[in-house]
Amino acid sequence: MATETARSKRWLAHPFMSAIIAVSWLLLQQSFAVPQLITATVLALLLPRVLAGFLGPQVKVSSWATVVRFAGIVLWDIVVSNITVAKIVLNPAREPQPAWVPVSLDIRHPNGIALLATIITTTPGTVSCVIDEDRHEILVHALDCSDPAAMAQDIKNRYERPLREIFE
Repeated sequence: MATETARSKRWLAHPFMSAIIAVSWLLLQQSFAVPQLITATVLALLLPRVLAGFLGPQVKVSSWATVVRFAGIVLWDIVVSNITVAKIVLNPAREPQPAWVPVSLDIRHPNGIALLATIITTTPGTVSCVIDEDRHEILVHALDCSDPAAMAQDIKNRYERPLREIFE
């Protein structure tokens, strides 16, 4: 606990988050002018420090190559899912088969589980509804799913496996 408190007192308690905050600010402002650079720096230093008690310990990423590859997979899946959902919605003759899909979780890292739930919810056509910590399971609602077992296996292979590489 003492080291966690000491870490939260450091100016760069969460350096990766600081970088994301600074870059996000500059992108939102669409400017690299000196005032925007100063504001980005101040926000990047202060926000993680102020929020350190809520953020928990800093995450140590074990494989940056996996992070980059995984980001590409997730972005691709979001694009493909948008097209698929648009086809379902725009075709009145198409009758989707909604399903509840339980996905057993092998990942135990809380940030990995939260990121998995976020990815599932961000991908059109699916929503993560419940994370059952006792049963190590996440319940996913799919807009159109003819084979729940295959969908669960796909989630495990495409998302959970890389997240385990990154977080564990």
